[in-house]
Amino acid sequence: MKPADPSWLISECITGNEEAITTLVRQYETDVFRLALSICNDVPEANEITQETFIAVLRALPGYQEKKSFKAWLYTITINTARSHLRKHKFTERLRKTLTSIFLVEAQKSPSPEEAAIQSEQEAHLWSALNELDERHRIVTVLRYFHELSITEIAEILSIHEGTVNSRLHTARERLRN
Repeated sequence: MKPADPSWLISECITGNEEAITTLVRQYETDVFRLALSICNDVPEANEITQETFIAVLRALPGYQEKKSFKAWLYTITINTARSHLRKHKFTERLRKTLTSIFLVEAQKSPSPEEAAIQSEQEAHLWSALNELDERHRIVTVLRYFHELSITEIAEILSIHEGTVNSRLHTARERLRN
């Protein structure tokens, strides 16, 4: 299925077109879920955050301005919803943990049992190292390398300067090397 144009989807959702709303949710739900899961590290909570995010998005759509890309705007709402959700439920310690199963969400080829064991061990080591990073370094790393966002998009999502994103990525890479 070809992704629908965000501008068209937005205008149709604002008018109450149920098919457009369904298309919007289906088109972005996997990305929103993965981002929520990378923040809370709990599948049921990530599902709840995903639902809350889309409710917030649909309510806020009339005020959306195309200064930010739609995806950056959506990710900003997702991050804010996840943070709010964690604060409400007093799960701040989970904010320090990151995703250990993001690769399960992505479609992957079937590796041999040996390759799977090696890959699983490498992923566990990677996520263990990412868990050691503080939130500000971990979030930019996850957005850059797992969600493949540009420096500009990350800066927009987090409302920080591009130089700050680059600095945090550099620091995170240095810490991960050690």
